[in-house]
Amino acid sequence: MKLLKSGILLAITLFTISCESKIKNKTEPAKEVVLVEKYSKQDLQKYETAYFASGCFWCVEAIFESVKGVKEVISGYAGGTEENPTYEQVGYGKTSHAEAVEVYYDPKEISYMELVQVFFGSHDPTSLNRQGPDRGAQYRSIAFYKNPEEKKIIETYMAALEESGVYGSPLVTEVTAFTKFYDAEDYHQDYEKKHPDNSYIRNVSIPRLNRFKKNFPDYLKEEVH
Repeated sequence: MKLLKSGILLAITLFTISCESKIKNKTEPAKEVVLVEKYSKQDLQKYETAYFASGCFWCVEAIFESVKGVKEVISGYAGGTEENPTYEQVGYGKTSHAEAVEVYYDPKEISYMELVQVFFGSHDPTSLNRQGPDRGAQYRSIAFYKNPEEKKIIETYMAALEESGVYGSPLVTEVTAFTKFYDAEDYHQDYEKKHPDNSYIRNVSIPRLNRFKKNFPDYLKEEVH
């Protein structure tokens, strides 16, 4: 309960995201996903995974990458039934998938509950099929669970948030059983790191990340100087 109460206090500092439409480079060919040099798929197998969707995956990836205990975050698609979706298909709402992230984390350093707190504290879970001006079911809020324990954690935390009245509106986050995650095209991975001068990154992603860092300082990785 102490952890829940702490999460509720953190959630009071929630901010509203201002994501703008970002479907661009539609003719750019899909490429094989390449993880950052620090980790390989084999390296990551020893960690736990968690899956979330909360709007623009460029933004969400950068936020979870900043969290202690998180070893890698992959941008991709989940929550739908179509196989091998592409960015163009998902971005135009031609599938039932949402932009999502796959989070690899060390449970010795951060718990699943804390990741759930990060998820709810870094987007607006009362906004139906929208985050800021990014509209459509592909930007909906989803907390995926892989087992009954994760489902209970999500639902218990949501109930505590609802009871607290911190949002002022009902939560619309979907609590969905995880089935399959599709990696997004290579050019989406670590997009914020690779394109700091991109106008969307400068005006949307970086401010969103900085607000998260301000509101959740105890959850951040130590900076390397």
